[in-house]
Amino acid sequence: MKGINKLGKIITKILEVFHWVGAVLMVAATVCSVVAPNWVKYFVGFDAKECCGANLEVYGFEVNAPVVNGNTDMTSFMLFGIGAVIILAVMAMVFRNLHLIFKKSENGTPFQKDNIRMMKEIGIFAIAVPVIGFIMSIIVRLVTGVETAEISIDMGGIFMGIIVLCLTQYFVHGADLEKDVDGLL
Repeated sequence: MKGINKLGKIITKILEVFHWVGAVLMVAATVCSVVAPNWVKYFVGFDAKECCGANLEVYGFEVNAPVVNGNTDMTSFMLFGIGAVIILAVMAMVFRNLHLIFKKSENGTPFQKDNIRMMKEIGIFAIAVPVIGFIMSIIVRLVTGVETAEISIDMGGIFMGIIVLCLTQYFVHGADLEKDVDGLL
């Protein structure tokens, strides 16, 4: 169990850092899309084609931005970038909470008040990712027009969030049982 806990702490910290770095790079690319559109290619690799557009995707939030004269529509990219920054930051928080749960549980019980709170937050964050994608897709449609951007959203995060929130209730019950047992001793 100690080996899994140690490995979990390492992996979740690495994933947290990668997500924060991704969020910072997307902020830079999004700012460049407004200030200096030619610099966007230094932050984001496009496989843009005149016929199909540039496919931009992060955690199921997808925008197929149109390509005109070999250039990606920067309005679509900017709006995608805003959504991507928020989603990457939320996912960084998921991995931060997972790391803290591993860290707090290594020498004690996992049925701690802070762990339960962080698990609830993970469930809420998991539900928030597709909701953010949905809201941003509506904004992209409103700003760029119905025919301009093709949008797709993966709703799997909602189901994962519901599962985590349900599991949280078992941790609440475990914490109550542990408190009762400690009261008997």
